[in-house]
Amino acid sequence: MKVIVGLSGGVDSSVAAYLLKESGYDVLGIFMQNWEDDNNDKYCSIKEDSIDAISVADKLGIDINIVNFSKEYKTRVFKYFLEEYNNYRTPNPDVFCNSEIKFKCFLDHAISLGADYIATGHYVGKVDYNLGHILCKSKDLNKDQSYFLYRLNQTQIKYSMFPLSTITKPEVREIARKLNLPNANKKDSTGICFIGERPFREFLQNYFPNNKGPIINVDGKVLGEHIGLMFYTIGQRKGIGIGGNGAPWFVAKKDIETNSLVVVQGHDHPLLYTKFLYANQLSFSQGLPQPGEYTAKTRYRMNDTPCFLDKIDDDNIKITFFSPQWAVTQGQSVVIYKNNLCMGGGIIK
Repeated sequence: MKVIVGLSGGVDSSVAAYLLKESGYDVLGIFMQNWEDDNNDKYCSIKEDSIDAISVADKLGIDINIVNFSKEYKTRVFKYFLEEYNNYRTPNPDVFCNSEIKFKCFLDHAISLGADYIATGHYVGKVDYNLGHILCKSKDLNKDQSYFLYRLNQTQIKYSMFPLSTITKPEVREIARKLNLPNANKKDSTGICFIGERPFREFLQNYFPNNKGPIINVDGKVLGEHIGLMFYTIGQRKGIGIGGNGAPWFVAKKDIETNSLVVVQGHDHPLLYTKFLYANQLSFSQGLPQPGEYTAKTRYRMNDTPCFLDKIDDDNIKITFFSPQWAVTQGQSVVIYKNNLCMGGGIIK
């Protein structure tokens, strides 16, 4: 069978391609270019990543093509990204990059080339049932990426392979070193998919004007001046621009009517915690689950936390947590789990 692998230039997708080839699949690599703006910018890594991907393909003895999805990215992901920030929410574009580009545009392109499956270097697994398919957590729970892939539908899961689902990151590094891959020790990417490693606020200021306003505490006392509410997120500590003695300050609320940024002192301030949330723009690969007890994540780097899911209507749910959760943020994703299975989720509103 023919499997087309999304080679990003990183070590994970490189080892995924190697494992597939070793298993006897006919493997072809595709490098996706999803961003063209600032292509000569000092923070842009597209050229470096493409060179690494080509070098790995050469080392593994597989062909590789470069495909440009920049236009699709602009209309399907970046437009949404700007709209959310313009409405003072904090979106997660990587979630939509996966569902709209990496597992839609890429999948469609791969099928047009005669692929039976696509594959990526994501740390996630899947379970195939007679009546459908569902994502599950990877063996390496520290690297599990099901949170970012919860919007994949039945077709996308069905035609995807995840060779790293049963191995850990240290094992991936070891395989890459034994193969002497050129990117065996390459640092993992930590930036948003199209921004890369550049300073995030600097990037946003290219698209939004500064709309200054007061920074206030819960009593309404003015502590400083913010540069625009869209440049801050709930729970943010660094970059607020106020100091002083005592515990650090955190963003607790954006008051859009008064253009005020409300901050509180101390990580455990009550205003940073919430017991429930509402979410819409739902995506559940096997349909909206029945009301009941599940676990959930409201951000990638957090442990699953017990909750109760209530259905409001076909595109709205309420999640009530058994214990209050810190810095739940509008625009981010809440992802629902049942044991090891990733049921799906929605956008926190």
